[in-house]
Amino acid sequence: MLNISNLTFGYKQHHPILDSINLSMQPGGIYGLLGPNGAGKSTLLYLIAGALTPQKGTVLYKGNDTRRRLPETLGDIFLVSEEFSLPSISFKRYVKLNAPLYPRFSHETLRRNLDLFGLSSDLHLGALSMGQKKKVFMSFALACNTSLLLMDEPTNGLDIPGKSAFRRFIAGAMTDDRTIIISTHQVRDIDRLLDHILIMDEHRIILDRPTCGIQQSLRFVTTSDKTVLNSALHSIPGIGGASAMLRNTDGDDTEINLEVLFDFAINNPQSINGIFNNETPA
Repeated sequence: MLNISNLTFGYKQHHPILDSINLSMQPGGIYGLLGPNGAGKSTLLYLIAGALTPQKGTVLYKGNDTRRRLPETLGDIFLVSEEFSLPSISFKRYVKLNAPLYPRFSHETLRRNLDLFGLSSDLHLGALSMGQKKKVFMSFALACNTSLLLMDEPTNGLDIPGKSAFRRFIAGAMTDDRTIIISTHQVRDIDRLLDHILIMDEHRIILDRPTCGIQQSLRFVTTSDKTVLNSALHSIPGIGGASAMLRNTDGDDTEINLEVLFDFAINNPQSINGIFNNETPA
């Protein structure tokens, strides 16, 4: 579905924000895009959507270069950016103006999404809080039924019930021909949703692995057992014991602790991928 080759981008004369990025994404998966501030996550999403033009390299979506901004491409990609503005009009007016841009837009899906967030369609966008605007905007985004949905920090500004609804919202939206990329710092909001994990740092991708492959190679535990911690590849101290990452020698899957995995990857970018080839981290 999506092929990114040698993608390089920077603003003016600054150092590249993205440097020779190569990625391939398949339909039917939820990708988590993780990285520290300034790693280039938002820029990558804008380049995928065709909102920015790369200095080098290409982004091909279903064989079309997104920089060409073809109608069939733009109508099949939706970007929910972290910062967005909505016009001060009724939501019904907003839908009437924007829904025709997306050939597979579904009013039934929109009603279902609004219900999930406890909202009605009789809203005036100018009277909503930021959290409500985000819920409305995401409801519209999913109703467009695009094959590629890009979401930048989607849970920022949501209350606890809103975050719970968001997880149900995304899980219910997946189909075999849809790909969702979620960029976030709030890893606990999405950790159980992900099929694939991408970690960025220093303008490049340092980890690109399916969750099933990570679980086959690694296990994650919370423990105070010093013997276990001494054998861990990485651990983070915490109340009630340390969160630890170990090699999976018994073949049992555990839930991935994204915080531990992320911390190890950022601090050991040269050795993170060697773990999956049974190499000893440096």
